[in-house]
Amino acid sequence: MTLKTLTEVLAHAEADSYAVGAFNVSDLNQAVAVLRAARQEQSPVIVQAIAGMHPYDDEGWWWDRLRELIESHPTVDAVLHLDHGRTFDDCRRAIEHGFTSVMIDASRDAATDEPADFDANVAATRAVVEHAHPLGVSVEGELGTIGGAEAGVRGIVEDIIFADPAQAAEFVARTGVDALAVAVGTSHGSVKFTTDEQGQRLRIGLIAQIHAGIPGTFLVLHGSSSIPADSVRTINEHGGRLPSSYGIDTEQKQQGIASGIRKINQGTDSHLAWTAALREALDADRTTVEPSAAIGVTIDAMAAAVAQRMREFGSAGRLAVH
Repeated sequence: MTLKTLTEVLAHAEADSYAVGAFNVSDLNQAVAVLRAARQEQSPVIVQAIAGMHPYDDEGWWWDRLRELIESHPTVDAVLHLDHGRTFDDCRRAIEHGFTSVMIDASRDAATDEPADFDANVAATRAVVEHAHPLGVSVEGELGTIGGAEAGVRGIVEDIIFADPAQAAEFVARTGVDALAVAVGTSHGSVKFTTDEQGQRLRIGLIAQIHAGIPGTFLVLHGSSSIPADSVRTINEHGGRLPSSYGIDTEQKQQGIASGIRKINQGTDSHLAWTAALREALDADRTTVEPSAAIGVTIDAMAAAVAQRMREFGSAGRLAVH
């Protein structure tokens, strides 16, 4: 069966010291792009969705179709993962719709969006673990505060509250999470850092220290898109208004992998590729009204961006033999 748990996929990554890309999708066409790249690169993959982030009337319908799409790719080892579940109910619903892994992000208070109390984070995360594990579902938690906004442009480096290695060990012991997202210098969103120097501040030593202190728990890097300048330039040349921004470069991410990162979340980069291709296609052809022409171009562009990340993360060619 193609569907795997996060624990199954990341155990192989830990054994061979590579990382698996976790790619956010908000519609079925984007999921096709991610799965196409995984099949092409012979790479395991984590397909992620966020509650409320999709164009469909019925979220349950969308989640069911997403699982069916993954199951239609039997030669791809894929995890269906809920990214940034803000509440127990988000995670419960995702599990009911066949997700094999969920993230409960209790590092911020769901009501105020302020950094959460450590004990409150532990309690919320533990509740999800106790619900998910008996059902065979993996759980990811988060410690520290990663800067920026998952779907916005609030990203500033000053938002980051770095993870503490001793707290990380305590958090894992008290919650039983399978994977832990740690704040080590990254930032969410399409606007991350205003200078290249800020984009070079991934704390490699901190990653290694946390990794050593929680053996058996897989480290996750959020907010690590690189913000390719060519995608931003293309978007702006065809009507966009994105400000200049710097992300985390490939060398920094590869140093993070060498120090223990096993799951790398990538949403913004592939969405930038998608949007750049769409704007360019619509600008170049102003008479065609058949949507499939433009959508085909966007799928190609996103698949290429995802495939590149798979090669950079070392997961290409790592599929189990079917």
